Amino acid sequence: MLILRHSKNIPNQLTGATVVIGNFDGVHRGHQAVIGQAAELSNKSSTPLVALTFEPHPKKFFSPKSEPFRLTPFRAKVVQLAALGVEATLVIQFNKEFSQLTAKDFINRVLIDGLHAKRIVVGYDFSFGSHRSGNAELLNIHAKSGAFEFEAIKPVTSTNNIIFSSTAVRKHIMSGKPGHAASLLGRPFEIEGRVIHGDKIGRTLGFPTANILLRNYLRPAFGIYAVRVGTKNAGVTVWHDAVANVGVRPTVGGTKPLLEPHIFNFRGNLYGKRIRVAFVEYLRAEEHYETLGKMVEQIEKDCSLAKRILKTPAIGVP
Repeated sequence: MLILRHSKNIPNQLTGATVVIGNFDGVHRGHQAVIGQAAELSNKSSTPLVALTFEPHPKKFFSPKSEPFRLTPFRAKVVQLAALGVEATLVIQFNKEFSQLTAKDFINRVLIDGLHAKRIVVGYDFSFGSHRSGNAELLNIHAKSGAFEFEAIKPVTSTNNIIFSSTAVRKHIMSGKPGHAASLLGRPFEIEGRVIHGDKIGRTLGFPTANILLRNYLRPAFGIYAVRVGTKNAGVTVWHDAVANVGVRPTVGGTKPLLEPHIFNFRGNLYGKRIRVAFVEYLRAEEHYETLGKMVEQIEKDCSLAKRILKTPAIGVP
């Protein structure tokens, strides 16, 4: 996928595109419906499909000290957008200057003069411009004047009438309900990161782990999970069954939150490599043990349970 960092000097092959706009954190089933409709319109009109998004997330800009909340940091979001057929992503830097841009100027400078967009597609609740003054109604007014074609997608709901939203996904992840989150995302929630060196206590106990810093990802409920770990082999992602701890490791005096998957029957060196961890099922809360021996006994039980869960094909296949 082509990544564009500003709306000036857009490549000729991307002008006159069908442009779908949003933060797209999580790229959940609601987002997928919006992007899917844009893709259908793009195909019918033989126009490029371009996603327009914002980094950092506006919430992070306005509340820089807020707790991590991202479901899909930029790298992960681009992967999901590309999987939905997006050909290029325009990433608008959300800074003080952009936050003060009026809704009208956003339309004129970015969408019309910059992208020369043929068609704009947004979700029903999309807002933009200084003080969130722009919305679907304003875009529709410009569309009626002939500036571009426009479509706003109605909310998408589950069978029990729950609107697919990033907020709902975050709630499930923080509550230790990865299966519920997956039903809204349309896939398991994932954390991707580079494997770092740890204190290697797990290796001495017979359960080596591939440690990942959580960084700006949303913090899942601390505890033990059945997971699948994706590693790269000749450019292809290979999935492995695993069990993982998310937390601070109180038994060994840890303080920094880590994601520590133990891959069953894995041989290889993952240090410095990027891996993906897909959350399938929450097993139990993180605990403090009086001895390492008692902790090992529990880890063995966790591994057995995770293996049984992951044998079920219908559950959490990434």
